[in-house]
Amino acid sequence: MDISTALVALASGGLIGLILGLMAGGGSILAVPLLVYVVGVGSAQAAIGTAAVAVTVNALAALIGHARAGRVKWPCAGVFAASGIAGAALGAELGKAIDGKRLLVLFGVLMIGVGLTMLRKRRMAEALDVRLTRQTALTLLPRLSLVGVGAGWAAGFSGSAGDS
Repeated sequence: MDISTALVALASGGLIGLILGLMAGGGSILAVPLLVYVVGVGSAQAAIGTAAVAVTVNALAALIGHARAGRVKWPCAGVFAASGIAGAALGAELGKAIDGKRLLVLFGVLMIGVGLTMLRKRRMAEALDVRLTRQTALTLLPRLSLVGVGAGWAAGFSGSAGDS
């Protein structure tokens, strides 16, 4: 890697880190296109894998601050993470089986879908006091598991791990 490529890669990584820090997500939506079209990573699968590492490290750094501030609901996080890992493994296997150009198009479609979903109004009011307990398990476990598998699948497939 020559010096100009390294500088472009560092600048791209800095931009992605800044976006992750400001919005607590969105790293892969920038990382994959930057790695492919600006840095010049030749394979979409390699760009997705590389982005996944960068986003994971940034997410772990952000987790430390949230955990120290007491803003992590650990039982919910554990169920969501475990089901997300299963979904990510399935999504990553499917992503490896798809042609790189087609994968980039599907990644773009997924990001448009996620963006449009975020513009919609919530169907239910925000519930800040939600906790996974014996009393709430029948309601929360299926939701956490299904959403975790879906988010993990999308993250594994598109390389957007931690953006869910």
